[in-house]
Amino acid sequence: MKTRMNMNLSAWAISLLVVLGSSAVKAQENVEVSIGADVVSGYIWRGIDLGGASIQPSISVVKSGFSLTAWGSVGIDSSDTKEFDLTLGYGAGGFSVAVTDYWFNSAPRYFDYRAHGAHVFEATLGYDFGPVALSWNTNVAGYDYYKTNGKRAYSSYVEAVVPFKLGGLDFSAEIGATPWEGAYSDALNVTNIGLGVSKEIKVTDSFTLPAFAKVTANPFEDKAYFVFGLTF
Repeated sequence: MKTRMNMNLSAWAISLLVVLGSSAVKAQENVEVSIGADVVSGYIWRGIDLGGASIQPSISVVKSGFSLTAWGSVGIDSSDTKEFDLTLGYGAGGFSVAVTDYWFNSAPRYFDYRAHGAHVFEATLGYDFGPVALSWNTNVAGYDYYKTNGKRAYSSYVEAVVPFKLGGLDFSAEIGATPWEGAYSDALNVTNIGLGVSKEIKVTDSFTLPAFAKVTANPFEDKAYFVFGLTF
């Protein structure tokens, strides 16, 4: 039943992409499409080191509050994990909800939706209050962490992000924690404390290149990272 549900979920996401693509042809003024890529010095996600220098392309289609985003990461080092994610979301005002299908090349087959396959399905609820944005993320299906008693952990991650300006630049401070034992830690722990800044780098009089830098610490793992990136 879980395998059938997961296959239906991915089929739904892919179908929505086709529908939104068709809508873009029929009513382009109602559809927003964006494409780009980040080049980063390291792949750090929620305080976890997932690889070295990477190229991370993305494409998003948005219509009437609904969105479908494809995102990937390919490490320059061939030994780094390759990742391909599909996120189906909806946002209205400050409220947002999403389901993400994370896929990693740790398994050779993409369409392997077994509990111990290569996919992880995560549900996200969020609200942006302006001064602070909060989100709750829980793995609801797929390849999740299992406790010693054999039960699924439903690994979860809670995060608060505070944007602010300093010296004319856009900053954001974030703190993330896992509320119980799971894929992020063995108990309630803070796993991510980050401070990021972004800036437009002037290349020519008519061309600027978005750049960002971020310092991240993971108190649980006793590690810290510094990442620089460019957006194209």
